[in-house]
Amino acid sequence: MNLACIDGLTSHLIQAHGAADLETTITPDLCPPGMCGDVTVNCFRIAKAFGSNPMSLAQEAASYLDTHPDVSQVEQIKAFVNITLEISALYRDTIADMDGLLGKASVPVSSKKRILIEYSAPNTNKPQHLGHVRNNTLGSALCSILSSVGHDVTAVNLINDRGIHICKSMLGYQRFGDDSSPESAGEKGDHFVGGFYVLFEKEVRRQADVLKASRPEFKDLSYDELFPETEVGQSAQELLRLWESNDSDTRDLWQKMNNWVLSGFDETYKRMGVAFDRVYFESATYEFGKEVINRTLKIPVFYRRDDGATEIDLDDVNLGKKVVLRSDGTSVYVTQDIGTTIRKHEDFAPDSMIWIVGDEQIHHFKVLFAILAKMGIPWSDQLHHIPYGMVNLPSGRMKSREGIVVDADELFDEMTGLAREATLERWADEVPADLDERSEIIGMGALKFMLLKVNPKTTMTFDPNASMKFEGDTGPYVQYVYARIASILRKLDANVLQVDTDWSLLKEPEERLVAIQCGFYPAILLNAAGNFDTSVVANYLLDLTKAFNRFYKKHSVLSAATNELTTARVALCRCVQTILREGLRNLSIQTLESM
Repeated sequence: MNLACIDGLTSHLIQAHGAADLETTITPDLCPPGMCGDVTVNCFRIAKAFGSNPMSLAQEAASYLDTHPDVSQVEQIKAFVNITLEISALYRDTIADMDGLLGKASVPVSSKKRILIEYSAPNTNKPQHLGHVRNNTLGSALCSILSSVGHDVTAVNLINDRGIHICKSMLGYQRFGDDSSPESAGEKGDHFVGGFYVLFEKEVRRQADVLKASRPEFKDLSYDELFPETEVGQSAQELLRLWESNDSDTRDLWQKMNNWVLSGFDETYKRMGVAFDRVYFESATYEFGKEVINRTLKIPVFYRRDDGATEIDLDDVNLGKKVVLRSDGTSVYVTQDIGTTIRKHEDFAPDSMIWIVGDEQIHHFKVLFAILAKMGIPWSDQLHHIPYGMVNLPSGRMKSREGIVVDADELFDEMTGLAREATLERWADEVPADLDERSEIIGMGALKFMLLKVNPKTTMTFDPNASMKFEGDTGPYVQYVYARIASILRKLDANVLQVDTDWSLLKEPEERLVAIQCGFYPAILLNAAGNFDTSVVANYLLDLTKAFNRFYKKHSVLSAATNELTTARVALCRCVQTILREGLRNLSIQTLESM
């Protein structure tokens, strides 16, 4: 938040403490409820930078601010300095210039970067589920937020279209598909293929149970441990070998089934409003990874073991030893990531690369980044993994092998259905002409907002019914306040509006608080971009809508005492509406003019 009095305080303290080379920013906070003031300065936060005691620094700050023309009152409470702004300064430095305010939500030119973000990365053996929805939602929102603050962002997707998991679905289709197709089955392509993945896993378990019952040495082994011993497990491994040796029949089946799944994915992405600048396929990059490893064998980074496998020693960074090529020459997962990472850098030359992948892969990315560093890749210190927690159901964790998942498409339908019911309930006997579109926007907004308002690192439980409430910390609540403001503006008699807005008329505490909250938006957006945390924006929007509702319940806009006051309050409403629209857009959530 940019307040002239805070800028003056910063300059004063730098000069007073002989810290001319100090690069620090004093960031005020909203004054806590019950305290006197608009904003507060926390001197615990800045004392170290100025080499001063927090209490002494607070006293010094209070003394300076007490004489500043923009400040009407100062209150020091221990190391906190509460500031009440003169009304002219309050609006001048917040919402009087909305274009200027929004323009402050930008990083300095010297800090702008080319950022490549990889997200989604689904497997072509099953449809996307709630975990993918969180990934897609985070990725899309972070791309928007980072772009909004001035970075040049490229969004890419890496489709996992090869490997044993893909061969499982292929073998399932060979055994149980009977030459059917999504068209003949009347199913979306990714759902159709996913059904055979589930059938395959059921057959693995059936065969494993037979082995457990017939051979005592297998009794206590897990299904994963018994997979190589089952007939279907061995057949799947053979199918993978055939694929890697370019067997034509195997490749034809693989291509056909992948196309079915990709067609289904396109529908899912379209419904979520997700788009990518480039889509990579593992099948096209994994060989490059092997080439990179083989070339690097010429320098002492990788080495061959006695069994023929290629390995790298990462003990010096506490990551142990890692095989990058098996003894038979086939690649492991990190091998293809090495190749894809280098290929992406060749294609886009980004300043920074980001992966949005679940927290179960934290170790994998530590290994990947460590390998690239040992290979001497000069940009290896500009690679970042943004982990996110699992999404659980109220009934527990999802299990894709048994088919017990929250399917993305079915979830979208459920959310849209809940939104439809809520809309019809609110409109009573009158059915909106745009009911379908409205239900889709509200339903998808509720879903996205619930996933984004939680810090990405947090494991969360998703409850569709709770996310759909029009009162509370939900997306529909924020969308409804936006629509309420749109309704106010539709009812407005333009003849009452004055040419100029007299902001000094907005003296009430509720009006001041709304303006102060609006003024924090640039800092909020920059904070979210800097920390890759969408929850900062989502929770800010909730705070802003609550502040607006307190104002709206207590003060009339259209029936204000004078036309001048109506003009000022309408301008305040428009500022809030602009920030809500921008904030929701940065979360990839649409707005409605009526709810």
